Amino acid sequence: MEFWLDLNEEQSDLREWVHGFAESVIRPAASEWDEREETPWPVLQEAAKIGLYGFEFLINTWSDTTGLSLPIANEELFWGDGGIGMAISGTSLAVAAIYGSGTPEQLVEWVPQCFGDEADPKVAAFCSTEPEAGSDVGSMRSRAVYQEATDEWVITGQKAYATNGGIADVHVVTASIDPSLGSRGQAAFVVPPGTKGLAATKKLKKLGLRASHTADVFLDEVRVPGSCLLGGKEALDERLARARSGTRNKNSAMRTFELSRPAVGAQAIGIARGAYEYALEYAKNRVQFGRPIIENQAIAFALADMRMEIDAARLLVWRAAWMGRNDKPFTAGEGSMSKLKAGEVAVAVTEKAVQILGGAGYLREHPVERMFRDAKIYTIFEGTSEIQRLVISRAISGMQIR
Repeated sequence: MEFWLDLNEEQSDLREWVHGFAESVIRPAASEWDEREETPWPVLQEAAKIGLYGFEFLINTWSDTTGLSLPIANEELFWGDGGIGMAISGTSLAVAAIYGSGTPEQLVEWVPQCFGDEADPKVAAFCSTEPEAGSDVGSMRSRAVYQEATDEWVITGQKAYATNGGIADVHVVTASIDPSLGSRGQAAFVVPPGTKGLAATKKLKKLGLRASHTADVFLDEVRVPGSCLLGGKEALDERLARARSGTRNKNSAMRTFELSRPAVGAQAIGIARGAYEYALEYAKNRVQFGRPIIENQAIAFALADMRMEIDAARLLVWRAAWMGRNDKPFTAGEGSMSKLKAGEVAVAVTEKAVQILGGAGYLREHPVERMFRDAKIYTIFEGTSEIQRLVISRAISGMQIR
């Protein structure tokens, strides 16, 4: 039986293509959009023009049966810049929700609308987190009530920290149908463009990923057609009946996160790799006490550790991506492992890059300062490091650890 880790020709070409876009378009624009703290629509349009942003790109990456194409592309995008990378890839979380819970008809109807087209690119938002329901998804207060007479769902609630919230054409919103069931009584809905009752705050000011739009979203008796319930009413009723009988169901929001965690881990690796490579070149050229600082063992060993940790994290991400694509069960929390490791490596590597640059690393003149700020969110969103450890510990112990 053969075993190899070489990328095939299509994967190598993909990496080279995305890297070229990141190097020639994203990196030169990174500092400007970080300072402006605005969605980089011109960059999104350039990505759409070459086919890097759109439904077809996701289809092509998902068709890779190894599962590696999306992590490869994400790593290169975020090597270019975390904020712009998130502006480009943020729509994919809503798409993952539609893919994970929706019917084929819903997938065909809504996913293209999430992206728009190259002449007029759009973005989509996945709204799940709430002020009182972050890690504790069972405490969700948003409610959805079905009105049979009109075949409509009425959704009321508040969502927090939604990527693209308010500026999205398509919002995918989770809400509780039966609060007594906790997370098992929740469902996801598509809120079409222009639906009345949905509003958002101004863009939230963030530590990092500043080019990516984040806002709180408010739903005031938002009415959506019955067809906007992802998966359909019949499937929901069956799932709720099983939950009420005591049968365990997989929560749709958590399924979305399971599918996306390796891809998110790849984003963190891209940021870390960018910081490592910059620090490596700086250390080769920065002279102190008559020699390049990389000749000092402390600096050389730090860079060796940075490279080792990045490579280790990438292997975990690739394994989880392959498992997810091929429907292999995460019996030891492998999806959470990949995101946990990659996020913590990104924070550690970017912090060390700032340290290697010394005073220069603290200045905005050098990108490692921005990379350091961008990296921190990867130990927080899509499940904090503590929640990832909880998922892993439950998986390996078979116990409901709290």
